[in-house]
Amino acid sequence: MDRLYQKAEAAIQLLPDNESFGKVTKILGLLVEIAGFGSELSIGSIVHLRPKPDKDIPCEVVGFREHRALLMPFGTLEGVGLGCRAVIQDTQPVVLADDSWLGRVVNALGQPVDGKGPLKQGAHPVPLKNKPPNAHSRTRMGEKLDLGVRSVNSFTPICQGQRMGIFAGSGVGKSVLLSMMARYMEADVAVIGLVGERGREVQEFLEDDLGEEGLARSVVIVATGDEPALMRRQAAYMTLAVAEHFRAQGKQVLCLIDSITRFAMAQREIGLSAGEPPTTKGYPPTTFGELARLLERAGPGEKGEGAITGVFSVLVEGDDHNEPVADAVRGIVDGHIVMERAIADRGRYPAINVTKSVSRSLPHCFNDMQNETLRRAKQVLTTYEDMAELIRLGAYRKGSDPAVDEAIRLYPQIEEFLRQNKEEKTSIDEGFQRLNQILGGQRGGNVGQQDPNAAPNNAPQNTNRR
Repeated sequence: MDRLYQKAEAAIQLLPDNESFGKVTKILGLLVEIAGFGSELSIGSIVHLRPKPDKDIPCEVVGFREHRALLMPFGTLEGVGLGCRAVIQDTQPVVLADDSWLGRVVNALGQPVDGKGPLKQGAHPVPLKNKPPNAHSRTRMGEKLDLGVRSVNSFTPICQGQRMGIFAGSGVGKSVLLSMMARYMEADVAVIGLVGERGREVQEFLEDDLGEEGLARSVVIVATGDEPALMRRQAAYMTLAVAEHFRAQGKQVLCLIDSITRFAMAQREIGLSAGEPPTTKGYPPTTFGELARLLERAGPGEKGEGAITGVFSVLVEGDDHNEPVADAVRGIVDGHIVMERAIADRGRYPAINVTKSVSRSLPHCFNDMQNETLRRAKQVLTTYEDMAELIRLGAYRKGSDPAVDEAIRLYPQIEEFLRQNKEEKTSIDEGFQRLNQILGGQRGGNVGQQDPNAAPNNAPQNTNRR
C-alpha cells in the first residue's frame, strides 16, 4: 500500500499546475519556430505540438531566435501547420524506472517496444539530464569486475566504477564484444543503450548475441538510425538515467552504450539546425561539452550508493583513431580498448590490439604476480611485432636474439589465448592460469594466491592518470 501511495504521489507531482501554450509561426525542415510563450521556455524545455486533439508530437527547445523558440521534434511533423497549438510542459523531463524493467526493451521515451505489455512506473523520478555526483563526495573505484572476456580481464582490466571506451571501425566486432560483457559480467545489472543502431540488427543482438540469460538481467534502450536526432540523443540520456536508478539502490551496474559516435552525430545535427557554428569536421562546440556531461554521469556514486561501470563504444570514421570524437572521448574515459580491422581480417576475434589498449586502473588493480605475468606477455607481443616484417621475409636468423626466439615460440599461443568464441566464458583467475602456462608458469605465479606485499583488490585505487 505504501509503495502504491508513493507511485501515485510521484505521478501527481509531475502534473503541471497550469497549461501554457504558443503557436507555430514557421517550419523549416525539422526545425519549428513558435511564438507567444512569454518567458516560460528555456533550452531543453519540452513542448507538445497538437495539430489534432488526438495527436501529440513532443518537441524539445534547442534554441531561440528573434523572440521565437526553436524546436526539434521527437517524431514526424505530419499534420503540423502554421498556427498549430504548442503546449508548454513546465516540468523537468524525468524517468520513472522500476526494477521490473529488467528483461525489457524500451525506446528513448521510456515506452516499451518489445510487445510484453506496459511498463510499471517507479516511485523515484530520475532527471533525464541528471548531473553527475559531486566530485568531492564520490567514492573511489572498487575491485576488479569480471567480464568473462580473457583479453579484457587480463590486459585491460576494468574496475567497478571505471569508464572504458571501445574504439573500432564498422564491422570489426564491437557489438559482439559488448554483448559478451553483458552476458558474462559479474555485476548486478546491465543497462544497454543502442544509439542509432541498424533496425535489422536489433533483434539479432537481443536473440543471438545477448541471449535470454543476458536479457533477463538487462534493460535495453533502443533508438534506431532512422529515428530523429532527438530520439537518438535521448536514448543515451535514458540509458544513463536508468543506470542511475539502479546505482542509487546500491547495485553494481554495467552501462553499455553503442555507440557514442552516433550520439555525437545526433548532437551535431541538432546544433547545426539551431544555428551553431561548425568546428572540427562540422561538429559544433556543444557536442564536446555534451560528451563530457554524459560520460561523467557514469562512475562511482556517493557513499552508500553503488557504481556505474561504463563501457562506451566509439565508431571511428575511416578507421582513424584520432578523429575528433574518438580524441575527445579518449580524454574523458579511464582507458581505451582498441579494436583493429587488420586483426579481424586474419580471423581473430575479439579483434583487440592489446599492446595499444590501456586501462588506467593498472597496475594497482592487480597483485604483483599478475602484473609480472601481464608485463611478460606484453613484452613477448611487442618483441614479435617489432620483428614481424623480418620474420615474415625470412631475414631473421634463429639464435640471433634469445628474446626474439622466445617471442616466435610463444606468439602463436598468446594469439590463441586472445581468440575467444562469443559462447565461451573465462574468469579472471582462469585467464591468468592459462596465460601462466603459456609463459612457462614460473614468473607469473599462482593467481589464486595473494601476494602478501600487494595491495588487496578492494583497496583504494590509484587511477594512474596519464
